[in-house]
Amino acid sequence: MKITLSDGAVKEFENGLSAQGIAKQISQNLGKKALAAKINGETRDLGTVIGEDCRLDILTFDDDEGKKALWHTASHVMAQAVLRLFPGAKLAIGPAIDTGYYYDFDVEKPFTAEDLEKIEKEMKRIVGENIPLERFTLSREEALNLMKDEPYKLELIKELPEDAVISFYKQGDFTDLCAGPHVVSTSKIKSFKLLSIAGAYWRGSEKNKMLTRIYGTAFEKQEELLAYLKMLKEAKERDHNKLGRELKYFTTSDTVGQGLPLLMNRGAKVIQILSRFIEDEEEKRGYQLVRTPLIAKSDLYKISGHWDHYKDGMFVLGDEAKDSEVLALRPMDCPFQFMIYNSELHSYRELPIRYNETATLFRNETSGEMHGLIRVRQFTLADAHIICTPEQVSDEFKAVLDLIGYVMKCIGIEGDIRYRFSKWDPCNTEKYIDDPEAWDTTQRMMKVILDEIGLQYKEADGEAAFYGPKLDLQFKNVYGKEDTLFTVQIDFALADRFDMSYIDKNGEKKRPYIIHRSSIGCYERTLAMLIEKYAGALPLWMAPEQVRLLSITDRSIGYLKEWEQRLKAAGVRVTLDDRSEKIGYKIREARSERIPYIAVAGDNETGNATLAIRKRGEGDLGEINGGDFLHMLLGEIADRTIF
Repeated sequence: MKITLSDGAVKEFENGLSAQGIAKQISQNLGKKALAAKINGETRDLGTVIGEDCRLDILTFDDDEGKKALWHTASHVMAQAVLRLFPGAKLAIGPAIDTGYYYDFDVEKPFTAEDLEKIEKEMKRIVGENIPLERFTLSREEALNLMKDEPYKLELIKELPEDAVISFYKQGDFTDLCAGPHVVSTSKIKSFKLLSIAGAYWRGSEKNKMLTRIYGTAFEKQEELLAYLKMLKEAKERDHNKLGRELKYFTTSDTVGQGLPLLMNRGAKVIQILSRFIEDEEEKRGYQLVRTPLIAKSDLYKISGHWDHYKDGMFVLGDEAKDSEVLALRPMDCPFQFMIYNSELHSYRELPIRYNETATLFRNETSGEMHGLIRVRQFTLADAHIICTPEQVSDEFKAVLDLIGYVMKCIGIEGDIRYRFSKWDPCNTEKYIDDPEAWDTTQRMMKVILDEIGLQYKEADGEAAFYGPKLDLQFKNVYGKEDTLFTVQIDFALADRFDMSYIDKNGEKKRPYIIHRSSIGCYERTLAMLIEKYAGALPLWMAPEQVRLLSITDRSIGYLKEWEQRLKAAGVRVTLDDRSEKIGYKIREARSERIPYIAVAGDNETGNATLAIRKRGEGDLGEINGGDFLHMLLGEIADRTIF
């Protein structure tokens, strides 16, 4: 049996060995560290027997799939411990996530911190028992009988096809419905910690029962776990949900509703600064600013396909069975911009046409998905659509990435982004426009472009838009959860649906290609990310308040008011604190609010026409001539200096 290994080497092995057996033959050390295997691109258990030639990648904790296998097993160990301690608990789901794992339980009383300690101790016993994980399969009828006392598992099984072969994993006295993969034994889970308890609606819908969720994480070494826990403690201090409220960037109200944050002056100011920056930069690059309605008839969304593929995520106004005209808030603005394009005829000489819009959009996120400013029901997007000829797609796509690269550099996040090439899932044609040939052609086109510019990316099946593949630029929040910040999509379908055309050089009607793109993404999500990245201390050029003037005595107030007006006239965002408070108190308050520059004046500074300057992160700069200080400020703002 010939096996192609991760490094490309081809080696002969005895026929019928397990992936674990092959791992041990490759390296005894690797055999110990191996957690899972990838066989011809599919992640599997190490116990999987290999009976024919294949490509084999041995997965360790250094691989994302290896981590997920360990974390998934840890969730099963946690569920086993819960059932031993709380036999009446009902199991829901327990997946691995980006930073560890969770499991949802239906229990009479939510777990307490004391319960977590007991569950952890029982998990340690289970790990010490070195219980093997054994995979087996059942028919649908057999699976229903096995899980007859687990209502949530029964619901999941009943949704599977009648002829489905359903997999389970058994570890000692615990059996769970699961697709896997898992590590071979509970003893592989060396260092773990249960982190928190939360409420979670079954399947993320507030219409369903509230369950109790336990989050946890696990590592191979204790020092890695301790380092992660330290990072987690620091992350809580940077969490935009905490810090953004403390610094008065935003607030929320149960009366207004979940997922509908209220931006306070500072938050609104940062988004205004960023949106003006983006609109000005896009204008320099040949974009045409447009503005379209927030609402439209269902007819528009039926043409685009959103009504068929995205209706559950939309806010619909009216009842199709009763009302002659049903409206919906827009979840995206592309169909509106296409109607602008179709309002007149176009020649190939006009293309590419680039429409940009600062668009307010609405998506009916489930309550379990919403989080602070990162995932909300109303948000603002720097959205644009480029209508171009097939020959222009490559250059336009590259120009979009150049714009995004410039934006990332200006806000200081270019090193924090991961690229994901999101493709369709041919096994899920209900989710996508069912045109395999068009998908293959467009995905090949995008791959060629990405490879030409040397972009390092990961491919992800099932993450595309319903009308075409996309490049997602992913970032992680302070807790390690990944979200999309920017996206660039090549659309092969909507031009045809909207009957969009241009006249080519031969006088014939042709269909254009469309590139959908965001240049900074959702402003609310970007604000959350910036608050966390900079711990609230935003760079000078985007800070909502750039300078705070502090008076030492009442005699210096008039002098500082003159400087306040002069700085404002130069475009600097400045406030004057002339309260009759001690100067030390006013300085501490300004520092706690992360103001980039503090300028202090008393009798001495007034007489010398200077300002005593304190710079965030550097401390006291001494007395500086007021004019020199203004010149320094304007230079730093113009350069968009990050640090």
